[in-house]
Amino acid sequence: MSALSETLRADQTRVERALDARLPTSAAPPARLHEAMRYATLNGGKRVRAALVYAAGAALGAPPSALDVPACAVELIHAYSLVHDDLPCMDDDDLRRGRPTCHKAYDEATALLVGDALQTLAFQLLAADPDLNIAAGQRLKMIEVLAQATGSLGMAGGQAIDLAVVGTSLGLAELEDMHRRKTGALIRASVHLGALASPAADEKSLQALDAYGRAVGLAFQIVDDILDVEGETATLGKQTGADEARGKPTYPALLGLSAARERARALLAAALESLAPLGDNGRLLAAIAEFIVTRKV
Repeated sequence: MSALSETLRADQTRVERALDARLPTSAAPPARLHEAMRYATLNGGKRVRAALVYAAGAALGAPPSALDVPACAVELIHAYSLVHDDLPCMDDDDLRRGRPTCHKAYDEATALLVGDALQTLAFQLLAADPDLNIAAGQRLKMIEVLAQATGSLGMAGGQAIDLAVVGTSLGLAELEDMHRRKTGALIRASVHLGALASPAADEKSLQALDAYGRAVGLAFQIVDDILDVEGETATLGKQTGADEARGKPTYPALLGLSAARERARALLAAALESLAPLGDNGRLLAAIAEFIVTRKV
């Protein structure tokens, strides 16, 4: 196992443990809702967003214990977004991470409430979790960053555009704007939250990390589009070919597979270049960027 694989595995274990401790127990009423929240959140996944929180914080000297809460917050937002994206009124998916989607395992109304509850829990943790031992101003900034990434100017807005353009053609600039919102905004916020957990964060390092987050966030979506064409359902844990079947604009559909891969590599180069001001402290972030662009799942 490579050093990066070991680090990612350790981050997965750490954030799973932190999430398990912060999610309501399935025994607490309303039991079915709490059980479904845990089903939707504690079901594996790459935990790339949490890994980016840990790596960005570590690059600026923050210990892992200072990063658990923002790592949980971004994973709760991500879990909520997947639950809602899978609903029949959205993408109508039956499979997520190799298991029935939340609305299939429970029901549509429960899945809707699961997403609502996970989203609010994320902000509750940033506002009040005692393990996040930072100044009130830093907490407020984290809440602002995550809210902007999640709302109409970020993830929700990207999803709205995605639904509106099914069956139409987009230019490259329009496609990138959609994906910078829908997928890239939360990845960018993950990097930002990790940096904000460190007292060593300054304007220069924040700008460098923000440029990195923007590039990596878009590259992630391009690779997702490529895997939807080339991947296998059993490997990815979700149905492949769904974007083409629904008539969604994607990078391979617009540019072709070869040009889409080239765009992802160009974004990787931009991400690596942005880390230069961090020196050796950016090494883990660089490795994660390379993993994101070369992954097969």
